[in-house]
Amino acid sequence: MSRLTGFIVAAGILVVSAALAALLISLAPEPTRTEQPPQIPFVQTGVVTAGSGPIPVHGSGTVRPSAEVEIVPQVGGKVVWVAPGFLSGGRIAAGDTLFRIEEVDYRYRVRDAEANLAASRVALLKETEQAAIARAQRELYAAGRDRETSPGEANPLALRAPQLKAAQAALDRDEARVADARLALSRTSVTAPFDGYVMEESVAVGQVVAPARPVARVFSADAVEILVPLSDADADLIPGLWSLKAGDGNRRVTARVVGRFGEGSYTWGGYVDRGEAYLDRQTRTVDVIVRVPDPAGTGRPADGTAPSGSPPLLIGKFVDVEIEGREPDDYFLVPRAALRAGNVVWTVRDGGVVHIVPVTVLQRSGDAAYVTGMLEGGRSVVTGGIQFATEGMRVQSEAEPTP
Repeated sequence: MSRLTGFIVAAGILVVSAALAALLISLAPEPTRTEQPPQIPFVQTGVVTAGSGPIPVHGSGTVRPSAEVEIVPQVGGKVVWVAPGFLSGGRIAAGDTLFRIEEVDYRYRVRDAEANLAASRVALLKETEQAAIARAQRELYAAGRDRETSPGEANPLALRAPQLKAAQAALDRDEARVADARLALSRTSVTAPFDGYVMEESVAVGQVVAPARPVARVFSADAVEILVPLSDADADLIPGLWSLKAGDGNRRVTARVVGRFGEGSYTWGGYVDRGEAYLDRQTRTVDVIVRVPDPAGTGRPADGTAPSGSPPLLIGKFVDVEIEGREPDDYFLVPRAALRAGNVVWTVRDGGVVHIVPVTVLQRSGDAAYVTGMLEGGRSVVTGGIQFATEGMRVQSEAEPTP
C-alpha cells in the first residue's frame, strides 16, 4: 500500500468517528437542570426562657457533725461499770451516765477533807474567843491608867489579830479542799454532753483510765453540717450571706440536700447557717456551711413518692446541695451551649438574621445558664452548627427557616 492510500484510509476513519460521535450526542437526553441551594449555614438553636423566682445555687460537699467531742475522764481509776449502749454506733442522751470509775479512794478523800475542815472550824472558834479576851483585857488596861497618860498603840499580836486571820484562812482552805474532793467524787461518773451517737470508744470494765486521756469520741444528733465550696460569683447569689450569724438558727436562706441511699435518692431540708469570711488557700473558693436539723428521720424520696422509710443523713456522705439564691428583677435561662467566648449569645431574629447580644452570666447549672442582658423570652439562640458569626449574618434552622 502506498503512503497516499494510508492517509486516505486514516482520514476516512476520523470522519466516520466524528459522524458517529455527533449522532450519539444528538440522540442523548437533555440533562435536568436543578437550582443550587442557597449558601446559608444551617444551625442548631435553643430557646430563651424568661426567669422567675430565686436562682438556685448548686454545690456539693461532705456531711459532717455539727458538734464532735472526745470523752475524756477528769479523774483516774478503775472502770467498774459501762452503759450497755456505750458502744461504737450506739445512741446516747444528754446527761446519761456512760461509765463509772471506782469511788472508794475519792470517798476517803472527802472524809479526810471534811475532818480537816471540822478541826479548822474549832480552831477558828478558839481564836475568835481568844481575840475577844485579848480585846477585853486591853480595854481594862486602858481604863485603869491615868486619863492624861496615853496607853499607846496595842500590839496586833497581843490582840491576836494575825492569829485570827490565819485561822480564818485555814478554814477557807479546808472548805476549798472539801469542795475539790466532792467535785472529784462526782467526776467518777462520766456523762454524755448531748444527744448523739458514739463514733468510737475504747473503755471496758476493769480498765484503768487516766485523767485527760481520751477514751471515746461522740457527735451530736440534733443537726449535721455540709461544707459547700462555692465560687465568689455563686456565693454572691446567696442573699444576706455575710450578715448570717453562726448558730443563731436564722433559716431565711433555705437549702435542699440530695443524697443517694441504696437504689434511690432522698432529700433533706436545711438552711444556710453561715459563710466563712476567707478563701480556701488551695481551691480559692468560699466555704458556705449548710445545716440540716434532725438528719436521722427527715429524709424523703427525691421523686416525691410516699416514703417507705426515712434513711439517716450519714456522717461522711457526699451529697448535692441546692441553695435558694437571690431573685434578680429580670433574668433569662438560655441553653448552656449558647454561651460564647466573651459572654455573648447569638440570637436569631425573624428571617434568620443573627444578632450578637452581650450577657452577664449569673449561674451555670447543668445544661442551662442564668443570664441578664437585652434578651427576649421565646427568642431562638444558636447552640451549634457554626463556629463563627457576625452581626447581621443569615442562618437557617428548623426554628427560623430561610424564606
